[in-house]
Amino acid sequence: MRRGTIQKSRIPARRTAVARVPAGGRVDGADKGASVGETAYRRVRADIVFGRLVPGQKLTLDRMRDVYGTAVGTLRELLNRLTSEGLILAEGSRGFEVASISPTNLREIAAMRELLECHALRSSFESGDIEWEGRVVAAHHKLAAMEKRMAAGQRSEEETWRRYDWEFHQALVSACGSRVLLDMHAAVYDKYLRYLMIAAVFRGEAAAGEHRKLLECALERDWRSAQKVVATHIQDCVTQMLSSGMAGAD
Repeated sequence: MRRGTIQKSRIPARRTAVARVPAGGRVDGADKGASVGETAYRRVRADIVFGRLVPGQKLTLDRMRDVYGTAVGTLRELLNRLTSEGLILAEGSRGFEVASISPTNLREIAAMRELLECHALRSSFESGDIEWEGRVVAAHHKLAAMEKRMAAGQRSEEETWRRYDWEFHQALVSACGSRVLLDMHAAVYDKYLRYLMIAAVFRGEAAAGEHRKLLECALERDWRSAQKVVATHIQDCVTQMLSSGMAGAD
């Protein structure tokens, strides 16, 4: 997408709902009872997280009104909401722009994701029941199938792959017993996902192998090994993103 141009978004399929579902799961706009404003919020948020609205892009209210089909007043409200989430910058009289990216910000987000996910893994592995195991196995089955397609060169469904990736990691922590922790993890995951989408990172068999190991750890309730795998999983991905230069300079 050309910088500074707002394009109509392709809305990925809805994810399994939790207290706060990351962008790929709450942007289909088809929720029964969702207001026009909420639907527009989900669409704009997804366009930022999935990189369709690029870092630093100016968000012109008149143009956004046409693209997202909602009033300027509603747009101001949702942009202020996204500003509070750190996805948009408010520039006073100059309006709004998509939040920038940087190596420092990427490292901070990755560290927070690792901290929250590792903490949630222990609680989830200790508390999960047979229903939880079923969710984990099912989520991994979908992810593994998509990873095979990606490895074979079928890269046209990157957003679906990323959604399945999220669903697997969310399933792993879903039995942690803390709605607040799930909310925090989901919010940080979205910011991490934005970097992944911009960088177009694909670690192939390395990541797929880590996912298989996480599945094994879950079924064995081995949270200590799972924490080590998650740490490697995140850190190696960050290293690849930074080595590509995608995050720019601080």
